[in-house]
Amino acid sequence: MSEKEKEFNLEKVTTQMRKGTLDFSVLLIISRGKAYSSTIIESLMRADMIVVEGTLYPLLSRLRKNALLDYTWEESKNGPPRKYYSLTKKGRETLTNLIMAWGDIESSIKTLIKDYEKSN
Repeated sequence: MSEKEKEFNLEKVTTQMRKGTLDFSVLLIISRGKAYSSTIIESLMRADMIVVEGTLYPLLSRLRKNALLDYTWEESKNGPPRKYYSLTKKGRETLTNLIMAWGDIESSIKTLIKDYEKSN
């Protein structure tokens, strides 16, 4: 292993942390009401969860295959029909469970941070 490979890459770790919460983030956004893909991307960007269409569409497809999302086509005033995503019953239940899991994770991390701060 080279010296470069041994270095801790903060940017890479931060990116992986964001990726790990992307499904959860998308479900949170769609839970507010039916959402168009560009609206989802804009919401993620406003939250500094940077994502591109090439990342979002496979994620939406996977969530749909897992029966967490459904979509409808709606006519657009500015072009072709648009696909709007919404949560299914299973998606809402999953989101509720993810919110509880996030609370547990957040509590654990806060405890570790407090321990760190006490020791430094």
